[in-house]
Amino acid sequence: MQAIIDELCDLSLRDPLTGCANRRQFDTILDRELDRVARSGDVALLLMIDVDHFKRVNDLHGHNVGDMVLQAVAQALNGCVRPMDTLARYGGEEFAIVLPACQPAYGQNVAERVRKAVEALRIPIAPGQELTVTVSIGGAYALQWIRSTRKLWIERADQQLYQAKSHGRNRIEIEQQPDSTVTAEEKKLLFVPDLTGDTSWSGDWSDVFAAPLGSTDGVN
Repeated sequence: MQAIIDELCDLSLRDPLTGCANRRQFDTILDRELDRVARSGDVALLLMIDVDHFKRVNDLHGHNVGDMVLQAVAQALNGCVRPMDTLARYGGEEFAIVLPACQPAYGQNVAERVRKAVEALRIPIAPGQELTVTVSIGGAYALQWIRSTRKLWIERADQQLYQAKSHGRNRIEIEQQPDSTVTAEEKKLLFVPDLTGDTSWSGDWSDVFAAPLGSTDGVN
């Protein structure tokens, strides 16, 4: 009985078409990663991945073929990530990968591996007929030592995805890792103990770091 319960719980966190983590699981993992990065100052990368011209695939070949394409892309993406990473179907033809402990050089390599893996796909859709697709990829790093939000992190990665698609598709755009290094003394000021002895965040500075350089919006 416990095995059945465990299996049902796992299924509730999976996208039924692709087997990737679903949006609910993705949101949970993203929140957890934001908390970890804020507390540890570790590096984490979010990649947003969109299948190029997917509407054209559905219009020309039908939704069944579109589903086959999504399954093939998901399988290719899954072969590019580590066990510690999370591959999720974000919605429609868009996927997301959360990469903890991801230095910039490694993140760029993973994104390029993903792009090439999808580009190399030959998806059989009928006897003697194969389909090829490409993806555009946008990435953003979580703000270190900063209590940011899931919404802000996704928006930053989506902005890079928009740039990748605007510049011709089948390409990668990753935001430069924000420089949010703080000193040991500053770290002590960022966290305050509560009555239980746990540490909690003393404020939300995401608006400050989201503002353009030189802007005073959100700064007293």
